[in-house]
Amino acid sequence: MKYYLILLLSLFTVNVFAQQDTTKVYKKRVLETTEIDFLMSYYSQDGDNASVSGGIGTEELTDITPTIVVSYPLNDDDVLTIDVGISAYSSASTSNIDPFDGAGEADPFQASSGASASDSWVGGTFSYSHSSDDRNGIWSGKVSVSSEYDYFSIGAGGSYTRLFNEKNTEIGVHANVYLDTWKLLYPIELRPFQEEGLGLNDPWFSDFTVEGNADYAPKFIEFDSKTRNTYLVGFTFSQILSKNLQGSLSLDFVSQEGLLSTPFHRINFGDIDDSFIENFQLADDVEKLPDTRFKVAIGGRLNYFVNEIISIRTYYRFYNDDWGIDSHTASIEIPIKITDKFTLYPSYRYYTQTAADYFAAHEENISTQTFYTSDYDLSEFDSNQYGFGVSYTDIFTKAHIWKYGIKNIDLRFHTYDRSTGLNAWIISGAIKFVMQ
Repeated sequence: MKYYLILLLSLFTVNVFAQQDTTKVYKKRVLETTEIDFLMSYYSQDGDNASVSGGIGTEELTDITPTIVVSYPLNDDDVLTIDVGISAYSSASTSNIDPFDGAGEADPFQASSGASASDSWVGGTFSYSHSSDDRNGIWSGKVSVSSEYDYFSIGAGGSYTRLFNEKNTEIGVHANVYLDTWKLLYPIELRPFQEEGLGLNDPWFSDFTVEGNADYAPKFIEFDSKTRNTYLVGFTFSQILSKNLQGSLSLDFVSQEGLLSTPFHRINFGDIDDSFIENFQLADDVEKLPDTRFKVAIGGRLNYFVNEIISIRTYYRFYNDDWGIDSHTASIEIPIKITDKFTLYPSYRYYTQTAADYFAAHEENISTQTFYTSDYDLSEFDSNQYGFGVSYTDIFTKAHIWKYGIKNIDLRFHTYDRSTGLNAWIISGAIKFVMQ
């Protein structure tokens, strides 16, 4: 009898555990193992409408940007991502914040060899994401910090994404805030006119001869704020429309307040006589823009899977702000899979915008205006961007470097032409490693 009771109890226990095992939900890890991305880009541009010298002068600039992104799975559901980068640039334009500290004569179309000719930006973003057990809910949070010679910025944000309809429908919301602090770096000739300055009696002027209007008297008044705050809220919606077609919509609202002018962007007024030192026209003031700005952007993507070789990715965005700018962006990319590992990426992007209410070219602003700028980024223009890329992908990571498998290698080149005369090109590369 004792034997049968033990056997019956054993069978009951096995049955209970068996029932528990059959109801256990299997969860695939969000990220199987640590991934490391190394990214690098080299950018070069040139043009003749530098804001630093009042809307005229060289816009020559080169920039190299190494970046590393590490994604680390904390467990089945949570991922920590660290994104750290450096941007080291050389700029003929910003070198002319002080065009008189070089060896040659000051000239807006020539770079000065002084201290502001080059600098670097350093920044990092730390983000954390959590996925629900059914993988239909994802929330994330992030903090960021960055620093450059003329500003310091901190930021924070978060997002939530929800999937429905067997993951065929996705909606999301995200929000970010950035708090920036400027270093008020003014054009060199305006600094003697700061509060309690000596003006033309400052010893700085003793080394030069002011030509043209020798009674140089700029309108310049220092800014009373050093901060700029940016708040962003956005919404996304994505839908798989068929086995070959996927679409998405996005809506973003951005509000800015504080110092939205750039302190070292010169202004030369048309109703004030010109003053020169050497070949460089002295500033009548720095740009003055409103201390608030509200932006709205709505965009849409439509991706079509033609066959196993070709896909078509399209994008459109409309933008509007209360400074008077309306813009349209349209782009197309056609990935062409030439083997099971190599894909080509030809692309084209068109952009057009109206001018801000406060923009005017060199010497076309008037001193009686409240707001004014000669920054051609705020002008009316069209632009065309052509690109080509190649990508290598091996999900099995057969190639290795030490303990890391190479999952993806990406190389792209883009060239950019703007109707204002600005021309640029960029080459970028990325390689993704997976820890094994």
